[in-house]
Amino acid sequence: MIVIDNIIVSEEIRDIRFCCNLEACLGICCIEGDAGAPIEEEEISVLEDGIDQVKPFMRKEGVEVIEKTGVFDFDSSGEYVTPLINDRDCAYVYYEDDIARCAIEKAYEEKAIDFQKPLSCHLYPIRINKSSNFEAANYHKWHVCAPACTLGKKLELPLYKFLKDPIIRKYGEKWYDKLVSEIEQ
Repeated sequence: MIVIDNIIVSEEIRDIRFCCNLEACLGICCIEGDAGAPIEEEEISVLEDGIDQVKPFMRKEGVEVIEKTGVFDFDSSGEYVTPLINDRDCAYVYYEDDIARCAIEKAYEEKAIDFQKPLSCHLYPIRINKSSNFEAANYHKWHVCAPACTLGKKLELPLYKFLKDPIIRKYGEKWYDKLVSEIEQ
């Protein structure tokens, strides 16, 4: 276990080699699972403010879900998550060359909005667990990411380096530098 400023970091984040391989997995993490992607409470208003700019990149079914339920839903624990189409696909998923992609991220790339995508999606396969005294950053092992682990091993790319930008987005550059220093010493 690695501890940086009251944040517990799983050693797997240091040890796992990882690089998303969308051509191999086809973005299945956006269409599989038992709930939508976790959303931070403060991300809800950002999504509400930008949804009209995101809709042009969404599938018709996703727009229908958003218009019916809103930009978020609740999982079985009462946590905020992205809504789903037919209890499967994230409402924000669209397909390009048979690969599931994020309409929020597409709107960001097209400079239609300033929000890249939910932090939980950006950080994946790192999941953040919160308690009153600390946060824990854990590696979420899921069979659908096997191609990413294979490519990460081939490239010798540690998970914490692959996810540098989203980790900095979450904790800041100084914190990330502390993490790298702790890992590499």
